[in-house]
Amino acid sequence: MSRTDVSADTTPFFSDDYEGEGLADNGVGSPKPEEEEDEPASGVSDKRAILTVIVLCYINLLNYMDRFTVAGVLPDIERFFSISDGKSGLLQTVFICSYMFLAPVFGYLGDRYNRKLIMSVGIFFWCLVTLASSFIGKDYFWALLLTRGLVGVGEASYSTIAPTIIADLFVKEKRTNMLSVFYFAIPVGSGLGYIVGSEVNHVAKDWHWALRVTPGLGLLAVILLFFVVQEPKRGAIEARPEHTLQRTSWITDMKALCRNPSFVLSTFGFTAVAFVTGSLALWAPAFLFRAGVFTGVKQPCVKDPCDNSDSLIFGGITVVTGILGVASGVQASKKLRTRTPRADPLVCAAGLLLAAPFLYLSIMFAQASTAATYVFIFLGETFLSMNWAIVADILLYVVIPTRRSTAEAFQIVLSHLLGDAVSPYLIGVVSDSIKQSDSYMWEFRSLQMSLLLCSFVAVGGGAFFLATALFIEKDRQLAENYVPSDDAPIVVPKRGRSTKVTVSSVLI
Repeated sequence: MSRTDVSADTTPFFSDDYEGEGLADNGVGSPKPEEEEDEPASGVSDKRAILTVIVLCYINLLNYMDRFTVAGVLPDIERFFSISDGKSGLLQTVFICSYMFLAPVFGYLGDRYNRKLIMSVGIFFWCLVTLASSFIGKDYFWALLLTRGLVGVGEASYSTIAPTIIADLFVKEKRTNMLSVFYFAIPVGSGLGYIVGSEVNHVAKDWHWALRVTPGLGLLAVILLFFVVQEPKRGAIEARPEHTLQRTSWITDMKALCRNPSFVLSTFGFTAVAFVTGSLALWAPAFLFRAGVFTGVKQPCVKDPCDNSDSLIFGGITVVTGILGVASGVQASKKLRTRTPRADPLVCAAGLLLAAPFLYLSIMFAQASTAATYVFIFLGETFLSMNWAIVADILLYVVIPTRRSTAEAFQIVLSHLLGDAVSPYLIGVVSDSIKQSDSYMWEFRSLQMSLLLCSFVAVGGGAFFLATALFIEKDRQLAENYVPSDDAPIVVPKRGRSTKVTVSSVLI
């Protein structure tokens, strides 16, 4: 094979990104077949693209459903293992730490190899580990921490890659719509986690059974992923497809991302979202339960199963507010775009700044009025959910196609490292440090005061998105008009014609 053959030197092993692309010069100058001309640029038909998004949404829903099943039965887990608030927070922190540290690995692989294969293996592993965690005895809390950490392997393999597949199937308004559908699965799946966890626990009288629901549904997801999802060509649907760009080293990619202010600032803003949602996701049902015990409305948890009605209600609120928040955020962004190109970060900033006072009121009203508390939680979570799809869209249009999985991984690491990896444990530790006795009053008061931190973090996140608005227009134009400066293509003879190849493919 000729050393100047592009396909020989630039196509990675196990990758099907270039399948069917061919060279601009087919060697004999014959035109492409008619059916090839009608093929979508992504290599995936419109019908298959829609089915792909449906499958990816289903898997995303399962991911978040599994993540918050533990929060839905947290009082039972605390009683079963006899653990403090700090150790309870570790359940979420260990999972998020594993998830975020593995994200760069899968981001690197996702930019270079077959994404469908990577996701299939990761999700299958996640199913096995989740099922194993449901058979742990009361003397092995460390084993539960270990299995929750290993669950992060599967989720990291999926979350860093799935949005880039959607980005390679759709562009502009259609991409935004599909991403909004994809991110509907986050609040809906989270809410279902609370609902399924609390209801299965109530029926089975054993919280272990709550962890046995998602593995079976996950195996179905692997089957659908393998037979329904078709890998699109990276960036081919856009004006400048991937094969006109050169892949660069991971170090070069990271340097470029760190010099992208819109990406960096929006990532810090999203970190604030992760901090607040991570804190509320784990602690809100437990906090509401303690408020009920403190006011005499509920009985303390002294036997299985505990009263998890707050998890059921909070789960329902999370589902509804997630749908309303994501939809309203996307619609507000669309309307504002007609007036300013800075619409996306401005909507994100507004969502966080409006959520902060309602979250504060929900925490302070917990002992006075349960109904008022739920109303304020509803409003706070609705505004908070406005960010999900918009932040993902910002990343995709300020980063070039060959760096998107790496950018997703970097955002996951930073937002989780400073966000929901640390927040559940931090809230638990602060609660333990404030608590002056083991009374029901101090169990409630200490957690109440520690949760107030969420409101202040939300305000800080809004400030980061306001700063993003200053750079967003320029960075979007730079990504759309990106010109590689290193290893630029040169022209060398091939069968009497000129063919563009990379420098590295010649100098071997």
